[in-house]
Amino acid sequence: MVKIQNLVKRYGSLLALDHLNLAIEEGEVFGLLGPNGSGKTTAINCLLALLKYDKGSVTVMGELMEPDSYDLKKNIGVVMQDVAVFEQLTVRENIDYFCGLYVRDKKRRKQLVEEAIQFVGLEDYTKMRPKRLSGGLQRRLNIACGIAHRPKLIILDEPTVAVDPQSRNKILEGILALNRQGSTIIYTSHYMEEVEQICSRIAIIDHGRVLASGTKEELKEMIKTGEKITIEAVALEQEDLEDIRRLPHVFDVSYEEQVLVIRCSKARHNLICVLDHLKGKDLAFGKVFSELPTLNDVFLEITGKALRD
Repeated sequence: MVKIQNLVKRYGSLLALDHLNLAIEEGEVFGLLGPNGSGKTTAINCLLALLKYDKGSVTVMGELMEPDSYDLKKNIGVVMQDVAVFEQLTVRENIDYFCGLYVRDKKRRKQLVEEAIQFVGLEDYTKMRPKRLSGGLQRRLNIACGIAHRPKLIILDEPTVAVDPQSRNKILEGILALNRQGSTIIYTSHYMEEVEQICSRIAIIDHGRVLASGTKEELKEMIKTGEKITIEAVALEQEDLEDIRRLPHVFDVSYEEQVLVIRCSKARHNLICVLDHLKGKDLAFGKVFSELPTLNDVFLEITGKALRD
């Protein structure tokens, strides 16, 4: 569906994309992750031929994407992070306007607009103007405007920012429904649990290049972390922390506000080993949590930074 090869984009002395390579297959929900400034937005704008790049190529649906590739662009829907609708128009009028950019037949367009309204659950708000909608409903309207023409490729750039849990679930369910109906999805988000929930394959980029890609299971196999142990309400001295760091398979220990977090490599009985050590040292503790690595652990270990840095 999308093939990006050796893409280079410079802004003066800043290298925004450094020989970026991505391949997105038809039918995927493809997660594109990276910290702020990693090159995600630049890559999307180059993919859409909204930016001129210095080197490389972008192919969409088997054809080279260029600024005047209007036949290709008719099959693409874009929902960017900022809500982009007309305040002077009602919900229905907004969706009809954006759908009309791609679909000229009025009868067909009317049907598509109704389907989009039902799809995002805005049936009770069709005569309202956007400023009277909640943030979550505005996001749903933004999505409806981007997908009403039934595109084959949909790009969703952080569509759930600052929305309530109910709207977030509605949006995520809608994305999966669009995928089942045949759309390929490119999805960016700062919420790792969303990416784990809906994406079939993921790429992590930073400094304009791909650091790792694969399914969430494949990505988790790439990192050292095999288990994260969190122990609450434990009083420790520096000497105690040094002893814990020397335990088998422990490679990272952090301690703050009487919460101990231990990262262990892949091994059996890590938790038992840690608890036996605490009991042997007569160190009292409260709640204990043990979890397998998450996508957030993958991101932190591969990039060395938090997603929102």
